[in-house]
Amino acid sequence: MRKIAIYGKGGIGKSTTVSNVSAAMAESGLTVLQIGCDPKADSTRNLTEGRNIPTVLDTLRKKGEVELEDLVVKSSTGVFCVESGGPVPGVGCAGRGIITAFEKLEELNAYETYNPDVVLYDVLGDVVCGGFSMPIRGGYADEVCIVTSGEMMSLYAASNIASAVNSFAKRGYAALRGLILNGKNIEKELELVEKAALEIGTDILYRIPRDPQVQLAEQQGKTVVEAFPESDMAKHYRSLASLLLRGGISV
Repeated sequence: MRKIAIYGKGGIGKSTTVSNVSAAMAESGLTVLQIGCDPKADSTRNLTEGRNIPTVLDTLRKKGEVELEDLVVKSSTGVFCVESGGPVPGVGCAGRGIITAFEKLEELNAYETYNPDVVLYDVLGDVVCGGFSMPIRGGYADEVCIVTSGEMMSLYAASNIASAVNSFAKRGYAALRGLILNGKNIEKELELVEKAALEIGTDILYRIPRDPQVQLAEQQGKTVVEAFPESDMAKHYRSLASLLLRGGISV
């Protein structure tokens, strides 16, 4: 079982990237479990026809006693989807919500029941507090990838995330695999991200171009892989999925 955590600043296109990679992996015949680790609970929307699925925390608050079927939704693309969710606005800690969700999935034997070939954690990276670092330090993920663009704040977040990952790696936890450049068509963008990767001490794994088909697919509540399977953009996501499974880099 491959366990990969994808981090990145909010709004960088991380969830779009993860959901398309999940769809591409499922398309190839793999059993994929995608776990959204963001209070907004929108990681899996493009896999579930544009709708938000019930979150682990909301379901626990409403029902108390739950079954796996209450927490896991299988998408039309075959991906098993989970959203950790967050606390009631203004009350509680979002990071703590991730910990609670992970503990409940373990308690209900989610990994043994679904026996996924790949688990993808979609994690908000603006703040790497105890809860949001759970996939790194809790032994849930084996490797971490960071989605970034050439924008200053996304590179700043990438640097902070990398520092946290490298700190935990010394204790035998997940290791940093590299950066995924999600293009924003910024001037000298590749050069900026290459410089940041050098400073961080990692590689650019893949370069995803900017393409209007991403927004067109999302307007349908779908991934590009599902909405435009023959498009060049779908091929990019399939290539990234393949890369993550086999190792190496491709820029």
